[in-house]
Amino acid sequence: MTYPSAIDSLDTLSVPSAPRSRDGRFRNPVKMHKMGFFKSLGIMLRFAFDKPKDTVPSLPIPVHAITQQQLMDAPDRSLFRLGHSTVLLKLNGQFWLTDPVFSERASPVQWAGPQRFHAPPISIDDLPPIKGIILSHDHYDHLDRDAVLKLAGKTDHFITPLGVGDRLIAWGIPAGKVRQLSWWQSTFVAGLKLVATPAQHFSGRSLSDRNKTLWASFVIEDRDVRVFFSGDSGYFDGFKEIGRRYGPFDLTMVETGAYDPQWPDVHMQPEESLQAHIDLRGKVLLPIHNGTFDLSLHAWHDPFDRITQLAEERRLAIATPEIGLPLDIVQPHAETKWWEPLVTTPSR
Repeated sequence: MTYPSAIDSLDTLSVPSAPRSRDGRFRNPVKMHKMGFFKSLGIMLRFAFDKPKDTVPSLPIPVHAITQQQLMDAPDRSLFRLGHSTVLLKLNGQFWLTDPVFSERASPVQWAGPQRFHAPPISIDDLPPIKGIILSHDHYDHLDRDAVLKLAGKTDHFITPLGVGDRLIAWGIPAGKVRQLSWWQSTFVAGLKLVATPAQHFSGRSLSDRNKTLWASFVIEDRDVRVFFSGDSGYFDGFKEIGRRYGPFDLTMVETGAYDPQWPDVHMQPEESLQAHIDLRGKVLLPIHNGTFDLSLHAWHDPFDRITQLAEERRLAIATPEIGLPLDIVQPHAETKWWEPLVTTPSR
């Protein structure tokens, strides 16, 4: 496999690039837990036949529709949560999307798999021109093929970890639009510096391609403003190193959802998400990877309940905007607990 050389600069400090196994597949630096066949089968059976009813909201999630004109009129350095890990940022007068997922299901097929709790607040057709899309890895709840293809005509750049860009090119995205980075490599686009930083996760879209592509988090620098996008990750020492190199961050967008003690390496418990934010030297935490898809066994509102309580106990600033509402990146005041009126006691 070859990777296009579209890297404008390379961070050459002491931390090594993404490690690989002897077969060329990417791997995490630390040893990961292995579930084994019978444990994996047990989890699959529980997902299929014994899911708690409160993993899906019984009342509609509040969504605030967005128009293109509202986006054009929005002040610079603002963002909009569109759902799950999809965030629209306006930086240096341009629009950026993280992990755009607009399909009804986060699945290889649209007749089965995790279904959205809510519609996106704006359609792809109504979005303004997108300067760049930042992709953290190739799982279906982060890399939506249909969305990528629909966005291609209005998007100038796709910033991806190694190998993910090759998927896009195979789907028909022009190679000249794709920039692929390993960990600690950076590129400059339209006045922004984008750095692919380590994450502890895995990749793959089928049974045969596990870890053939890289996963990453990202640092987004707009002059004196810094934003961190975690993608998916278990908790690991890399957050401290990212914070040391690139912190403090005005805003950290950190995954807080789809966790379970049975897969501790690849998703963080809320306590770990908060610790990652602290390690990163973040000023305000925006919890993402929640409120849109049913991907675990916890109550759909559990990530919001736990992370806000933890932040309150530590007196740390947190932003929990409703889907579609604007958020000021530099002064993000959005601490309303919008989910609490939707919480009902399920009957099993």
